[in-house]
Amino acid sequence: MRRVPLSLLVVGSAAIFLGREALAQTAGTAPAAKAEAVQAPAKEGKTATAPLRSVSTENAPKVAGPYSQAIVEGGFLFAAGQTPRDPKTNTQVSGGIEQAVDRVFDNLEAVLKAEGLGWTDVVKTTVYMTKSEDFAAMNAAYARRMGEGRPARSTVFVAGLPGGAIIEMDLIARARK
Repeated sequence: MRRVPLSLLVVGSAAIFLGREALAQTAGTAPAAKAEAVQAPAKEGKTATAPLRSVSTENAPKVAGPYSQAIVEGGFLFAAGQTPRDPKTNTQVSGGIEQAVDRVFDNLEAVLKAEGLGWTDVVKTTVYMTKSEDFAAMNAAYARRMGEGRPARSTVFVAGLPGGAIIEMDLIARARK
C-alpha cells in the first residue's frame, strides 16, 4: 500500500483525515451536485472499510481552501462552515444579521439538497458569531428558517471569521444514502 501525506479536515466536531489526492480533488471546480470518494487512511496493518464521500454543489459558495463542502461518513453528513457568501458573486451579503443568517441557511440548504436531505435531517449545528448583541436577532432568524426542526446547537462568539463575516454555521445531518 502506497503511503501519502495526510491532512486533517475539521468539520464541526468531527475530524476527518484526507490524503493528498483527496485534497487535490476537493480543491477543483465541482458540478452542480457531485459526490466523490475520498479514501480514509487505514490503521497500521488494516485496510479502510469504505471510502468517504465528498459532496459539493454549485448552489453554495466554492470552498476557499483544501476542504470539502461536506463529507458523508458513518450515516451522517458533516457540512463545513458556511458564511453569508453569495455563491454567484463570492462576496458577503450586505445588510444586517437577518440577511446574513438567511444567506447562511440558503448555502447550507443547497449542500443538504445535493444529498437529498432537508432541515428535518439536521441533528447538530454550530453557530459562530462575532457580535454577542446580534444573538437575539440571529436566534429569531434561525428559528424561522429551521421551522419545526430543533437540532442540538452550540453558539460560539469569536474575534473574527473568514472574509470579515459576522456569522458562520456548520452542521451534522443524518444521511439517507
